Amino acid sequence: MEPLNFPPGGTLVSVERAQQLILQGHCLCIAGAGHLLEQLPKGVWIAGSIPYFMAQRGGETNSEQLLITEIKHFLGVPKIAFYSAQEIQNIAKDAPENGFSIVIIPAGSSVHEEYARNAPNYEDMYMKPILGWVSGVHLDHLGKQLPSVANGDIGESSQRQAVVMHVELPPDYSAEINTTNLFTQGDGPVFKFPQAGFDASQCSVDNDKTVNLAEYIQQNNIDIRLPLVADYCGMLVNISIREVGESTVTFYAPVFDGVDYRFARPLDDYQSQFQQQLPANTDNIQFSCNCILNYVYCELENKDIAIKGPMTFGEIAYQLLNQTMVYLTVDNTLE
Repeated sequence: MEPLNFPPGGTLVSVERAQQLILQGHCLCIAGAGHLLEQLPKGVWIAGSIPYFMAQRGGETNSEQLLITEIKHFLGVPKIAFYSAQEIQNIAKDAPENGFSIVIIPAGSSVHEEYARNAPNYEDMYMKPILGWVSGVHLDHLGKQLPSVANGDIGESSQRQAVVMHVELPPDYSAEINTTNLFTQGDGPVFKFPQAGFDASQCSVDNDKTVNLAEYIQQNNIDIRLPLVADYCGMLVNISIREVGESTVTFYAPVFDGVDYRFARPLDDYQSQFQQQLPANTDNIQFSCNCILNYVYCELENKDIAIKGPMTFGEIAYQLLNQTMVYLTVDNTLE
């Protein structure tokens, strides 16, 4: 089968074109509005609901087309399965020894919370490439519609389970997960939390006084478009703020106890800084996703970035990330 020659990260197509590609036997990862995903035939594909993309015309909101990413170089037919909150702990154990796994998780579901809290401790995690994203809905429909994922192998969708595609590669190919995170820790105070969770009230500041985080943010006029940033053994991980209430702050990913967090340093020019961090050669990129918060806060609509893909409610590079671009490269080790 001839490759589709889509740009790195995928391209937007009509539902009719997506149906043709599936029936032709292409292996695909698909993103698009939920009502469009319901129109697709069975085949070798997985999908998640989202209407925000970095595509051939740049950043755009589109509920009438689907973003298609072709999966290439696989050995045998990739295995596709739903995973419940009780089963997702097996994701790395089920993954091929040489290959990668793409996971899509519905935002706000029990499997989302389970994965966010516990993925770093799963058996074989970090031993095999696991990446993906969290599906969502149009921001105007938050609280009115539920995000979903779809399993093309059986032709079913779910709002409660994750969907995973396990892709085995030939012996002469290897996969690698890469991330682009523009945020670094600022020079402000260090925050520590007494317990893990998606929300927090009390925290310590500079290992000294205990404060109410919501009140602290309001009193100090902190820009909540900037995430909290933690240094996990040299890897900077963002925790984005979802909402600041009267006494509680909610996050898009959990904070953990015993970890030092600082608010990120502000960005001068997102688009140019982002382009500077992209690899010179993007031809071997098979899959990519970026964060909806980057899309909104950095005003990426109608702006172009070389690597295409869905703009998502969370990114996965082994563990759950925020305000980060994740991409997968597949290389021929004999070349």
